[in-house]
Amino acid sequence: MLLAQLNIAKVMAPIDSPAMASFVARIDDVNDQADKAPGFVWRLTYGDGPGAIKQRIFDDDTLIVNMSVWADAASLFDFVYRNERHRDALRQRREWFAVATEPMVVCWWVPATRMPSVLDAQERLILFREKGPSIDAFAFQKEIPAKFQFPAI
Repeated sequence: MLLAQLNIAKVMAPIDSPAMASFVARIDDVNDQADKAPGFVWRLTYGDGPGAIKQRIFDDDTLIVNMSVWADAASLFDFVYRNERHRDALRQRREWFAVATEPMVVCWWVPATRMPSVLDAQERLILFREKGPSIDAFAFQKEIPAKFQFPAI
C-alpha cells in the first residue's frame, strides 16, 4: 500500500494576481523537488501545467489542490518538513492562503496499482471532516498504519 495525500488551500487573491505571483513562481521548482524526492510515487497534474493552479475541488475556484502519492509517511514527512525549498514555501503560506477553519489535509492508503482521482480525494476529505480519523481517512500528523485493524465491537 502507498500513502496518498490531499491538501487544499483557499487563496487570498486570484491566482493570476500580483499578490499570488511569488507563490506561482515557486510551483514548478517545488514540484520538481517533490518529483525527485526519495519515496515519491506520483502527483496530480493538470494537462501540461501544475495541478495546483487549474484543478478544482468542491466546485470552488478559490481552492487550490495538491495531491500526491508516497511510498510511506516518512518519505512524505521528509519532503514536507526537510526539503529546504518546500519548507521555505510552507513558512510563507500565510501570505497566500487563508487560515483554515476546518481540515484541509487528509491522507489514506491506496493500492500501488491505482492512483487516486480528485473525486476520491474529495470523498476522503469529507469523510475525515464528518467522522474524524479512521483507517479510510486520517491526518498526516496522526498516521494510521496500513495494517491497522479496529477492535471488534
